[in-house]
Amino acid sequence: MAYDTILYEVRNGIGTITLNRPDSFNAANEQLTTDLQDALAKAAADDQVRVLVLTGAGKAFCSGQDLKDAPTGGGKRSLRDSLERRYNPIIRAMRSMPKPIIAGINGVAAGAGLSLALAADLRVMSGSARLVEAFIAIALIPDSGATWFYPRMLGYAKAFEFATLNQPISAEEALRLGLVNTVVHPKAFTEALYKMAAQYASGPTQSYGFVKHLLQQGMTATLDEMLELECDLQQRAGESADYAEGVQAFIEKRAPKFTGR
Repeated sequence: MAYDTILYEVRNGIGTITLNRPDSFNAANEQLTTDLQDALAKAAADDQVRVLVLTGAGKAFCSGQDLKDAPTGGGKRSLRDSLERRYNPIIRAMRSMPKPIIAGINGVAAGAGLSLALAADLRVMSGSARLVEAFIAIALIPDSGATWFYPRMLGYAKAFEFATLNQPISAEEALRLGLVNTVVHPKAFTEALYKMAAQYASGPTQSYGFVKHLLQQGMTATLDEMLELECDLQQRAGESADYAEGVQAFIEKRAPKFTGR
């Protein structure tokens, strides 16, 4: 399916969603958020997609909400409506997708665009990119899950500073703070991004999904609750074809050939 504002393709187990409004630094208008919701649902349902890459075309990852995008029917935009109908479903879809999502931060990620990057499970960042809070510069608050991600990743004091002073974070600083997993030279960015994606595309997809769910639950659940959940999901993992292949490969002293099943 062709989209107006994103590119979507699946190759060798890797699904790629590219935000494709480079002239506006991939700012999110109504159509982009609609297209992105649809593509995320498609990737989640497609067994051929074993890992998803989310990146941007041109010089930016995503500069956040397109402030020039007029609401349908005119009038003043309802920010509540934008969040409930457009952005929050995207964040929920990313966090609940039972597959790894890698954000390829090729350029600036600002405002809700930064929230998209933080909603991924892993982040590969170009050395020339920046993370920008942006909301406070127009007297708004961080949204699209930002106030959930910031304190968990940065701690309260640094999160408050970042959310209120609007000082960009460089790639090197993002790596030091633990906001991204790796930083690479701009010329090596695409190769590094897809090298990581290929590793996940050849792995035990179902188990990755279980780990994703467990770690998210582990942020708020009790130890006893996690012990029970681990029991349930470990049993399910042990019934998979990938588990049988992993054990057989271990016995035969060879690399496993996982199928994601």
